[in-house]
Amino acid sequence: MGNWQLELFKLSLFVTFPVAMFYIYNQPQLFEDWVIRKKRELYPPLSTRETEEMKAFIKSYKLEKEAELLRDLRQEEKLSR
Repeated sequence: MGNWQLELFKLSLFVTFPVAMFYIYNQPQLFEDWVIRKKRELYPPLSTRETEEMKAFIKSYKLEKEAELLRDLRQEEKLSR
């Protein structure tokens, strides 16, 4: 068995090594470029044509639902009379 200096060295190594690794490998500069590339690969930016198509679809869907709601309200109104 070692003396107290060896035990102190081992304890300081056991404490500082994980903390140092956590600090080093959690630096955003190290993986920021990789994350940006991966995000663009998984979620490519929409083209303006696709955006316009999506907006037109949403608008038509809302108009259909609104017309359906009005139709249902008119039917209920007729039944309640």
